Formats: sequence, C-alpha cells, structure tokens
Amino acid sequence: MTATLAEKNCTPCRGGIPPLTPEEAEGYHVQAPEWALRDEITRIERTYRFKNFAGAFAFVRKAAELAEAEAHHPDISFGWGYATVSLRTKKIKGLHENDFIMAVKLDRIAADDL
Repeated sequence: MTATLAEKNCTPCRGGIPPLTPEEAEGYHVQAPEWALRDEITRIERTYRFKNFAGAFAFVRKAAELAEAEAHHPDISFGWGYATVSLRTKKIKGLHENDFIMAVKLDRIAADDL
C-alpha cells in the first residue's frame, strides 16, 4: 500500500476474485482503526455520533453522494444523533480494498460534521 487509502478511488468489482484474507484486512484496518472488523472479518462497521438528528442526516446525505461518486454503496442506518455504516463487497461476500477506501473517506466526511 504505497498511497494512502484516502488518495485512492474505488475500482469496479465484478466478482470472481477472493475477498481479503484476515491478514490483508488487518493491514488495511491500520488506516481505518475506528472501524470494527465484523462477521469473521467479512465486513467492517462504524457508528458515528452527532449532536442531533440534523447532523446525522447531513452526514448520511454526504455519505450517499460519496457512495454514488465511488460506485460503492454501504448499508447505512441512522437516527437521532447517530449513523451506523456497514461495508462489505457483496459480489465477493467479503472485504475488498474498496471497503477500506470508503471507510477512510467517510471518516473524513464525518470529521467535518462532528
């Protein structure tokens, strides 16, 4: 990993490749340490906290815009003062570099709103 994840863009994943190994996922996790590795390291998840519903909604809107721009779409749930984001690459049923790229970029968006 020569470039930081935040400097990269997601690449289309059409399937047919293996998901990251636990060791590879741990390597990427260093750049997104606030994210939890879940489900036997097949997905990552983070809950962001905000001052109110409007703050959470603003973050979700920006996250949706990023997801469209990167063509990599997370699962998001939100409510008063929080937004939980879950990432995994569905076509490979596990983690891909794209998931960590999105995680780092979402952290940057959230830092502006927290």
